[in-house]
Amino acid sequence: MLPREEILRYKKHIMLPEIGIEGQEKIRNARILVVGSGGLGSPILSYLTGAGVGTIGIIDFDRIEKDNLHRQILFTESDLKKDKVTTAILKLQQHNSGIQFIAHNLKLDSSNASQIFEAYDLIIDGSDNFATRYLSNDTCVSIGKPLIFGSVLNFQGQVAVFNHKGSKNLRDLFPVPPPAEDVPNCDENGVIGTLPGIIGCMMAQEALKLITGLPTLHNEFVLFDTLQLQMRKLRF
Repeated sequence: MLPREEILRYKKHIMLPEIGIEGQEKIRNARILVVGSGGLGSPILSYLTGAGVGTIGIIDFDRIEKDNLHRQILFTESDLKKDKVTTAILKLQQHNSGIQFIAHNLKLDSSNASQIFEAYDLIIDGSDNFATRYLSNDTCVSIGKPLIFGSVLNFQGQVAVFNHKGSKNLRDLFPVPPPAEDVPNCDENGVIGTLPGIIGCMMAQEALKLITGLPTLHNEFVLFDTLQLQMRKLRF
């Protein structure tokens, strides 16, 4: 049973018939891992923290740079050169002191992915490169964990839910990543600052729906062109 202070804090959730006390308890008991605390990770982490997800793990080995600040809303000018995971957790704890945060201040690779992922119910991939996206996908498939996928570039974002209740995974849609020489370096890619906030919120929304047993994307790939405000949903 939720304590009274949590009922007061999350009453707007609890008022929703689709969530209620039972749904908020599921959120409280959930263990979610977020891969990346940057452009997508910032809104994902902020809204999962606000929603009361009980345990949130964060994987990131990067440090905060000046060109991060236009879109990575967890960080400020005073945070430059600090490591992202520690800084993010300090900010998020001020928002919700009732959350258990787990820092994974390291680079995700094939030697550690399975062991880290096993401790969580759900993985959210907010990374910015194909190697990590495919590693997250393949690890989730091998150990049977659902994966929420998102990506951003220029004015367009993409969202999907993979490996959930028998649904397909990233390799069913794109069997192999593109050749490295065909993928521009992150420093060569532009992105409008608001786009990661939009897509990150959509990813957090799918996470909360998955946790509480509400309908989520199923073998569907969402493409959102924010320049034209056009959304397409591709079935695969």
